[in-house]
Amino acid sequence: MFGFVGHEKECKLVILMRNDLKMTKGKLAAQAGHASVNCALSIKKNDPKMFDLWLLNGQTKIVLKVDSERDLFEFKAIADAKDLNNSIICDAGRTQLEPGTYTCLGIGPALSSVLDKITGDLKML
Repeated sequence: MFGFVGHEKECKLVILMRNDLKMTKGKLAAQAGHASVNCALSIKKNDPKMFDLWLLNGQTKIVLKVDSERDLFEFKAIADAKDLNNSIICDAGRTQLEPGTYTCLGIGPALSSVLDKITGDLKML
């Protein structure tokens, strides 16, 4: 039932993670999880067809790095301008970071071709 449905319909969720915070691997994973869950719940509510397509394509998630909080908000502004589902994650400050630290931005799920035009030049974390 679930499986690849064709290149023209590939979709993914991109997570842009701040590289300047030097978070531990566990903290990075937790923050990426927050972004993934927020984006998935939002797209399921607002665009169920995209949610279903993402499920059929294996729920692809790509984690890329950005250099600063400013970069996160620049990419958020682009996603907002293009009406792309997104979620910026603000840490509660219970472990490694100060409360209110913005750690990552999830964009999508959306068609890979659309996301690649925005984030295609970023490097994998």
